[in-house]
Amino acid sequence: MQIQDLPYPDPGVPDARSGPRFLWWLGRNQLGGQFKSLAWGLLHFVSVCTLPFCVGLAVQAVVDRSGSRLALTGGLMALCGAGIAVGDTFLHRAAVTNWITAAARVQQLLGRQAAHLGSALTRRVAAGEVVAVSTGDVEKIGWFVEALSRFLAAALTVVVVCVGLFVYQPALGVVVAVGMPLLAVSVLPLLPRATRRADVQREKAGRATELASDTVAGLRVLRGIGGEELFLDRYRRASQEVRHAAVRSARMWSLISAIQVLLPGLLLIVVVWHGVHLARAGRITVGELVTVYSSVMVLSYPLRHFEEIAMAYSFSRPSAKRAARVLSLERVTDTVGSRAAEVPAGDLYDPATGLLVPSGRFTAVVCGDPDAAGRLAERLGGHPAEASTSVLLNGVALDELPLASARTAVLVQDKDPVLLSGSLRELLDVPSSGAVGPEEALAAAQCGDVLVALAQGSLDTDDPMDARITERGRSLSGGQRQRLALARSLITDPEVLVLDEPTSAVDSHTEARIADGVRKLRAGRTTAVFTSSPLLLDHADRVVLVHEDEVVAVGTHRELLRSEPRYRAVVTRETEDETALRNAVADEAALRSTLDDHDVALRGALEEIEETA
Repeated sequence: MQIQDLPYPDPGVPDARSGPRFLWWLGRNQLGGQFKSLAWGLLHFVSVCTLPFCVGLAVQAVVDRSGSRLALTGGLMALCGAGIAVGDTFLHRAAVTNWITAAARVQQLLGRQAAHLGSALTRRVAAGEVVAVSTGDVEKIGWFVEALSRFLAAALTVVVVCVGLFVYQPALGVVVAVGMPLLAVSVLPLLPRATRRADVQREKAGRATELASDTVAGLRVLRGIGGEELFLDRYRRASQEVRHAAVRSARMWSLISAIQVLLPGLLLIVVVWHGVHLARAGRITVGELVTVYSSVMVLSYPLRHFEEIAMAYSFSRPSAKRAARVLSLERVTDTVGSRAAEVPAGDLYDPATGLLVPSGRFTAVVCGDPDAAGRLAERLGGHPAEASTSVLLNGVALDELPLASARTAVLVQDKDPVLLSGSLRELLDVPSSGAVGPEEALAAAQCGDVLVALAQGSLDTDDPMDARITERGRSLSGGQRQRLALARSLITDPEVLVLDEPTSAVDSHTEARIADGVRKLRAGRTTAVFTSSPLLLDHADRVVLVHEDEVVAVGTHRELLRSEPRYRAVVTRETEDETALRNAVADEAALRSTLDDHDVALRGALEEIEETA
């Protein structure tokens, strides 16, 4: 896979049982790139480490006054230089390709998982953690995948050089052959502590990212209640915790780096001291001493990759663990589906609560608990928060349908819909049946003033459809965002449309027009609206009251107002004292009526007695 071939046609099915298993799965899926990087790395490192032999041969040729050997050595050095240049160039190219393609694979997997789980994702994983995984963690995971092949090339080079030195000059080669493995494993006792500190740093950074994400998302509310300083202080404290954790982690890695510099220096001193004695005794030549000395110096370069792979693994392991946790989440319902991909039309029924949304009718659902309403709305769309009985559409369980068919059949718009950045035309360019156009949807959602505001606020165009909408629609008011999101849902024109509080931020006059527009546009289609607004309820064909996760009353808005106290308490926001007072007044009125009837009857009886007498 090359960078120009991205994205992957299919990123594959990851092994998300643990972080290390996920890293191993990524490496196995990039064997071609890994072998290519390994080959170029071997060429580069071997060429670098061959230079000391050339230097030693050149020195010995000068001592022996051999011009032919000196010329031959010069040719070998030129060949090594070409190998270094070519190997380094293509090693970098292959390594960066491995990094980017691995990161792209992880991002595709995360994007597919987010689309697969829908809104259930943020209920099971904090939004800040999802952001951290899809940004910084992806980079760390790609770093380890990229560094692995370079480490293998460096390790093989060290082995080759040690064997070569032992064959070339056994007296000094044995010292290097024994010392190099000790250098390679010298930092292993420090790695667990460095890894723990890196984990703490990552954890605190994830919390700070989550806090920042939540603060930015709720900035409008914070400004309204004057809570900016409070959350700013919280973020400052979280940021300082991240800084302290990063400093503690850096201290450990600086210690590891110092050891990686100190120990090769000590080995170099031992080699020089022992080599000088051997040279003075005549057991080795000056050229051989220079060769071994230069080789030990050059070996510090591939040894650096031992430290890098340790750092890459320490930083990528917690990142891979978080990514694997997100990728291991499963939709509660069957994602493949055991039925054909047809989209059934009919009644929508929830066996858990007994809620029935008849086909082709406008049904309003009233819940006293807004959170329970949100959970029920998600369940109607096939996204239950936990395992439960599947919702039935025309008698077919949604979890028996393929995911794409289930989402085509039922669309749920939650109470806080997200508007992506881009033009209004791009916002409304969504998969749809084609039966509802943008003009009809915008008119039904009463977006006329929104279009005017977008056109006036745009410096580039007078056409509101080409006006830019900022991230999450933050440049718009809450009511404007709700109406644009409603228009987007209406354009989709699904078989069943479920709206959760679609007009909670809209004034009453606009709300009444929206209720009439949605009812007319969705005529003959199945629509369920979770609301407690009398204006919407009065336009519904039927109203269902759900109390404590159970349907307790069904009727029209006016019927339920007269006959159902629990419905009346939710819709009219009537308090318990107001209900008691109203009941007392009603009882008093009934008692007075009864007494009046008795009084009339008594007077009639007295008149009959008088006439008889």
